[in-house]
Amino acid sequence: MKTGVIDVGGGFRGIYACGVLDYCLDQKIRFDLGIGVSAGSANLASFIAGQRGRNFTFYTEYGLRKQYASVGNFIRKRSFIDMDYVYGTLSNHDGENPLDYDALHKNPMEFTVVAANAETGEAKYFDKRDIRQDDYSVFKASSSIPFVCKPYFIQGIPYYDGALGDPVPVEKAFASGCGRVVVLLTKPEKVLRTSEQDEKLAARIRKRYPKAAEKLRQRANRYNEGVALAQEYAKQGKVLIVAPDDTCGVSTLSRNPADMKRLYEKGYADGEKIKSFLG
Repeated sequence: MKTGVIDVGGGFRGIYACGVLDYCLDQKIRFDLGIGVSAGSANLASFIAGQRGRNFTFYTEYGLRKQYASVGNFIRKRSFIDMDYVYGTLSNHDGENPLDYDALHKNPMEFTVVAANAETGEAKYFDKRDIRQDDYSVFKASSSIPFVCKPYFIQGIPYYDGALGDPVPVEKAFASGCGRVVVLLTKPEKVLRTSEQDEKLAARIRKRYPKAAEKLRQRANRYNEGVALAQEYAKQGKVLIVAPDDTCGVSTLSRNPADMKRLYEKGYADGEKIKSFLG
């Protein structure tokens, strides 16, 4: 049976899923397909490459640097998070902590990265064929939070965060042939997403990208619907939802190392649920 894992991202809350995936590496738990949204795409890239602990360093060490995320970045580059620094300077073969591209490429596990076309608002599903050595544009596109970051262009097309296109891509996993799916959330399963912050960000991009703005306004509802669908599949034994019971004070853009370490450890401990689900 084809088994998938979905990492929905969530900015710095993604360190929870990072802990879950490090547990899976330690326990040699494998999947046939990984679908990553936003920061979840970076988590899965390191997982597929077998680089245990790599993402933890990005969250707790590099994430504190001004080059990584800062108001200065926003003023100079119109992006609070400098995607080229994160997925270029740090991640390229000659960077401080390179992604093992060869291992990623050779691993038979399929990989889908979700982004959103800023002009149409529609989901774009990239795969391994779109990832090349030292060209990690798909991760940059998938992680570009509207207004907080400028859209990232690939072949002339602007892209925003994958959560606008498909925030909880359960249907995509089953359409890709999976018979069972592990869904990694980074906020408690029963906590509904609200739209207040999304409304504010949507207003900032509406003039230039009206369709993406509308998708952003709908994101909370679509996230909540996606979780509800996952819960229905869970009742049928087809989905396992792994989510923290609390976020330890970590939010999308917060960067307290102690809080992030606690959330990572919570994820690592919760990873044990996957072993029994997969049997």
